[in-house]
Amino acid sequence: MRLYLASTSPARRALLAQTGIEPVLVAPGVDEDAAVAAAATSLGRDLTGPELVAMLAVAKASAVADAPVDGSPVDGFVFGGDSAFEVDGVLYGKPHDPEVARERWRQMLAAGGGTLWSGHCVVDRRLAVDAPDVLDAPAQGPGGAGRAGTVPPVRTVDASGGGPLGAAAFVAGVTPGGSAMVAAGDHVVAVDSAVLTFADDVSPEEIDAYIATGEPLEVAGAFTIDGRAAAYITRIDGAPSAVVGLSLPVLRSMLLRGFGIAWHDLWAL
Repeated sequence: MRLYLASTSPARRALLAQTGIEPVLVAPGVDEDAAVAAAATSLGRDLTGPELVAMLAVAKASAVADAPVDGSPVDGFVFGGDSAFEVDGVLYGKPHDPEVARERWRQMLAAGGGTLWSGHCVVDRRLAVDAPDVLDAPAQGPGGAGRAGTVPPVRTVDASGGGPLGAAAFVAGVTPGGSAMVAAGDHVVAVDSAVLTFADDVSPEEIDAYIATGEPLEVAGAFTIDGRAAAYITRIDGAPSAVVGLSLPVLRSMLLRGFGIAWHDLWAL
């Protein structure tokens, strides 16, 4: 079974590859800044962390799902993901510039840590299979939000009721360290989070040396847990893979609970 990765992120591809899945990489071509600005204008406020990463994950997955790949229609599942790091209520995306990265590190170390929000969207585009009903949906209650350390049940929602955010609006209530998951038609949308603690003795010289490598410039939050910055992070409360780029436990549950697809069905044997 084919999994299309609506991303060119080496980290997300490597995460999937190390679990036995070889995705088809497709650049989604989404103008993220424009999409976030449009949503914020419609809402009349800034997006929260869960809203932002979920909305962009949906945008990326939908862009790839609804376009031909190498001249042929998509046949399989499409995954889109996005990440943002929140410190004291401020969301950090990719810094791009060394001075921006340096200032963010100063703020992150002063705060002692923050929350990594990881947005996920899976779209069913199997050509020969009708989309099934959601397999794991509670009969009543708010549902769709799990306590820290668990993967929540999937709740069926009507994306049109989410306003400009669509289905992403229904995962906005997740708290730091928790997760939420909903299904809307052939889309399953989820947000996972991890709370990080930084070492309290990182020096300015260490920050300068890290930034000089270029590693933090094109990653959310200006650090990577699977790279040089791992030595500066003393604790992770949540799925480590969520900090890298996608929560593998949540993605597995999205496929299983939303579409009845076992994780090993995607392995490249």
